[in-house]
Amino acid sequence: MLPRFDARTFETITPEMKTAFERDGVLVLDGLVSAEMCDRLRARMAEMIDGFDVEEHRTIFSTTGRNHDQDAYFLESGHETRFFFEEEAFGEDGELTKPLPLAINKVGHAMHDLDETFGAFARQDAFKNICEGLGQANPLPLQSMYIFKQPQIGGEVVCHQDGTYLRTDPETCLGIWVALEDATEENGCLWGIPGGHKDGGLRSAFRRKPDGDGTYFEKLDDRPFAEDKKVALPAPKGTALVFGGMFPHMSSANRSNKSRHAYTLHVIDGAAHYPADNWLRRPDSLPLKGF
Repeated sequence: MLPRFDARTFETITPEMKTAFERDGVLVLDGLVSAEMCDRLRARMAEMIDGFDVEEHRTIFSTTGRNHDQDAYFLESGHETRFFFEEEAFGEDGELTKPLPLAINKVGHAMHDLDETFGAFARQDAFKNICEGLGQANPLPLQSMYIFKQPQIGGEVVCHQDGTYLRTDPETCLGIWVALEDATEENGCLWGIPGGHKDGGLRSAFRRKPDGDGTYFEKLDDRPFAEDKKVALPAPKGTALVFGGMFPHMSSANRSNKSRHAYTLHVIDGAAHYPADNWLRRPDSLPLKGF
């Protein structure tokens, strides 16, 4: 069983936390974010959805099918706020089978630099202290996502490493995943493979094509992940899971009647090289900025 740390009065990464992170690849910080902050972010997202025109864009996000990878709406979302639907959100007639707030898979990827409420959430002192405490010299928030894991239709997320999609040299990606409501095995909590971050590096790299039009996966290691060693990572509301870019993790489909809203912030070290063939690109008009 992975250690859990009471983070309600968190100030900095302790030696015990650093040891657990280096050994397991993931850090479980219970109570890091207050219920009030979680509710504030959820309320802001509800407002954003209310202003979204479903007829304008109908991009589906899936990790089992990759059609969105070649969609300009997705590829140009690194500096925008864009909405992606669950695979099962539309019927055969092309119409939504659920109300809009119950049909969206996620929203991403630059809310932390475009929206005041998301910016305040992403740049809270605790997140900065986590990144610095785990070795980032110049932490730069790169990508943020609001993930819904909708009741009944919340899609599966297959086992993957975040470093596949957000590469730096050397590897520095940190994910801070916050449960905005209780995440349980019933409604699709994360699962991870303790120690899997030490098992041979990245399995694949998700790259932009040389002309910038489209993407492809480059297989770096054919070995499967050791999913027989996976453990559940249940997270009560306000808990943060912190993991590096090499940590293999996944989540099951949500067939329950309970949603599982979560927020993820990915942070890279500005002292590292960010390859130009990463899918996420920022224009000069919206450069990365620190905490």
